[in-house]
Formats: sequence, C-alpha cells, structure tokens
Amino acid sequence: MENPIFLALDVDTRERALELADQCGEFVGGFKIGPRLNLKYGHALTEELSQIRPVFVDNKFYDIPNTMAASVQAVFDAGASFCTIHAQAGPEALSRLAELEKELCQNRPFKILAVTVLTSFNSDTLPSTQIKASIPEQVELLAKDVLESGLKGLVCSGEEARRVRELSDELVIVTPGIRPKGSDSNDQKRVLTPKEALEQGSSYLVVGRPILAADSPRQAAKAIFDSLS
Repeated sequence: MENPIFLALDVDTRERALELADQCGEFVGGFKIGPRLNLKYGHALTEELSQIRPVFVDNKFYDIPNTMAASVQAVFDAGASFCTIHAQAGPEALSRLAELEKELCQNRPFKILAVTVLTSFNSDTLPSTQIKASIPEQVELLAKDVLESGLKGLVCSGEEARRVRELSDELVIVTPGIRPKGSDSNDQKRVLTPKEALEQGSSYLVVGRPILAADSPRQAAKAIFDSLS
C-alpha cells in the first residue's frame, strides 16, 4: 500500500522541519508545509523537502483566477507535488486551474486540492456568511463544483469523505484533522482516526500534532503507519 500519511510540518524553523523530515521520513508518504514556513523561507524549503518525499504546499489560495493560477504555477516550479486552493473561488477560477493542472501534469504528477470546509469548523462555529446548509451538504455542493470544473482533488474531513467519495471514484480526497485513538483533538472539530478516515474513503491523511508533540516523533509516526495495516 502506498503510504497515505502527510506529516504536517507546522513548526517555526527550517532546521526543525528538516530534523522532523529526517526522523519521520521512513514512516510518512510526504510532508505538508503552510504559510508558517513558506512566508519565512520561501520556495527554498519546498525544494529541499521535495528531495526527501513529495511536498504538499498548503497555502489555500483564494484570489482572482489569474493570481491563483500564477501562485499554483510558482508552487509547481518549486517542486511541490500537491497544493491547496479554496473550492469557493468559483467556477471560472476552478476551470482555469483544471486546465493548468493538465498542462503541468505533462511534465510530472501534480495535484491541485480544493479545500471545502475547514476542519476547525463545526455547525456551531460556521461564519454567518456561509450558506444555510449543514456542513456535509456544503462539502457535497463544493465537491460537485470542483468535479464539474475538471479538478479531481479535494480536502474535507473524514466525516464527509464517504459522502463525496460516492460522487466519483476518481476523486483524490485528502483529510486533515486526523487523530489516533485517545489523542487530544486540539482546535479540530471534525476528527477521525487514521484507519476510520481511510475506511470512509479518504485517499491521504494529514497528521501534525499527534506526531510533532510526541516524545518521539519517529515512534509516533511509526505507530500511526503500523495502525493502517
């Protein structure tokens, strides 16, 4: 089985990120980095990490279509294999990005992942600007928009994975908010264990604090990987 675990390198320094990559690389399938590191180190860190494992740049781009396309192109040029955008960017932006993804994949594999509803939200904490629908309904509506555009990558919680998996077997579903049994959910509201998320239809799992906060990140990564077999 391909290792579906992305280690979220939510740390403050390049040195710590590379140290964790070295410690845990054997037991994860790739590394996720976001604005916390990107704004400090630019694309240089993406280039370094991509020499070890595939890199998932999680900047959640949400802008006008031209700016989003240019941002995704820059991430690809730095060596990333995945990047995130917001599914709410609208049909014009999504279609433009679907065309760009096809062009980029002629060079090497690359997947644009559309973020639906952040896993830090639940039904009580959704912004008042959101449409009047349940979170699963919103995720499904956004997933349909994404598929209609030609994109096939989606980010959603494990709670909605089965629902969107039924829309298409071709979807690549990435699930954050992963917590091994007994772990603190922290600020995540919609969480599942690694095995539960895969059983619900997720393709890849994003795991951060259960590994980063462990006494031995390497052993924590190994335990999560072993739990999937």
